[in-house]
Amino acid sequence: MSSAIPTAPDAIPDDVIAAAMPDGLRKPQNADLTAWLAVVAGAVGALMATLDISIVNSALPTIQGEIGASSTEGTWIATSYLVSEIIIIPLTGWLERVFGLKRFLLVMATLFTLFSIECGLSTTLTQMIIGRVGQGFTGGAMIPTGMTIIATRLPRHQQPIGTALFGSTLIMGPVMGPLVGGWLTENYSWHYAFFINIPVCLMLVAFLIIGLKSAPMKLDELRQADILGILGMGAGLGGLTVVLEEGNREQWFDSTLIWRLTAVTIVGFIMIGLGQIYAKRPVVKLALLRNRTFAAVFVLGLVLGAVLYGTSYVIPQFLAAIAGYNAQQAGSIVFLSGIPAGLMMPMFPILVARIDLRVAIFFGLMVMMGSCWLDTSLTAASDGSDFFLSQLMRGLGQAFSMLFLNQAAIASVRPDEAGDASGLFNAARNLGGSISLALLATLQEKRLEFHHWRLFEAIPANGTAVQTWLQGQTNGVGYDATLGALQSINATVMREALVLSYTDEFVALVFAIALAAPLILLLRPLQKGHHKMAMH
Repeated sequence: MSSAIPTAPDAIPDDVIAAAMPDGLRKPQNADLTAWLAVVAGAVGALMATLDISIVNSALPTIQGEIGASSTEGTWIATSYLVSEIIIIPLTGWLERVFGLKRFLLVMATLFTLFSIECGLSTTLTQMIIGRVGQGFTGGAMIPTGMTIIATRLPRHQQPIGTALFGSTLIMGPVMGPLVGGWLTENYSWHYAFFINIPVCLMLVAFLIIGLKSAPMKLDELRQADILGILGMGAGLGGLTVVLEEGNREQWFDSTLIWRLTAVTIVGFIMIGLGQIYAKRPVVKLALLRNRTFAAVFVLGLVLGAVLYGTSYVIPQFLAAIAGYNAQQAGSIVFLSGIPAGLMMPMFPILVARIDLRVAIFFGLMVMMGSCWLDTSLTAASDGSDFFLSQLMRGLGQAFSMLFLNQAAIASVRPDEAGDASGLFNAARNLGGSISLALLATLQEKRLEFHHWRLFEAIPANGTAVQTWLQGQTNGVGYDATLGALQSINATVMREALVLSYTDEFVALVFAIALAAPLILLLRPLQKGHHKMAMH
């Protein structure tokens, strides 16, 4: 009889109690340690990939000298990485499905390590570019997978924590690159800018093995592959990136090369469009852009990338040309913008539960716009200290924008679309950076010439003040002294014109943010349940 007596309530298994409870009363299940190791692995992979975009910038002059490359040829050390990365990012969702996430990332991490070693051991430009292309393809594949891991391995209420970790790495990578590259080059050798990836990749591989579960390959996806879309991605995005990177140096459409690459780009995008129509499953799901929320996130990602990579390019250039900073000094100023991102990471899960993401993104954009506006007051006497406040503001604005846009991207699509959405969003950020670098370089060249002649027009050659100054400089010595004095005037005018051209670049970024800001109205707030669970 005693065996028929019901046991104490606390003897009932927890899973039975949870199943019997109404949905609204169930306690959300937290992710286990292996899931968090997978999230950390995704963040580390993204950090390594974004870091390597800019880590060579500081060391570029030294690398060029040692491998015998001219300044024009040396730009391909950076461009080749960016081109291959932009091509692979949208393809990552498809490759994940074909090979399985764990297997795919392990292969990419291993190859990234080998290509990093190839770059570090390079003695010729060809060898270096092959290594950088390989780094771009394998590193770029690790960027969008971080968001996929968050969407698939973490419960909804813990995704803000994973998003904070992942988003902060995307901000820290580009700003840490010049500092790390400059420090390694100044204190050791440029080779270590590549060899530093070896221990990081070993840690990444260990985390991936522990944190991700193996999934069977779906090789049938290869037979049904969107061949037009895959080839179109390579031709369209690759051609567009090279046109943007090389257009200014090649005088744009005065160059036969630019015309040919533009034709390749157009054909590539036509192939992508045909793939969307005829492929059973397009390699990249552009249909997501019909979702107004995700489309707004995509465009805002373009602008965010433009500001993130644009300022990381302009500020070191200004400090080197005007203030005489070396690579390490300029890198330390760029790094300032990464400090707010690091400080905000533990606060983000609380913020996402209490702040409407539209308000947070608007705040981030306005702070970024204010930081760029502060930099429009630069003078020829400006140095790194003049960027201190604006860089901290920019970092705060980028952190708010990036972290909440990442959250908006995940929340705007179904979990099974996370891979495609992540690829498109990350491609938008990198493409925005590429467009920004090209347009800013062109703007600087055009405005430098404009300001140079406008300033000269303001100096009356026969004016009393000018003639008095010339006489004081030459003391009637003769032609050579007069020529030297005139060259001194020209150098001063050129310096002032260069400062004004940098100012115009920051003005352009202000206008870009202002034009994109209204798109926030198209975003939707997170679901109420998402806000409530974010605090658990």
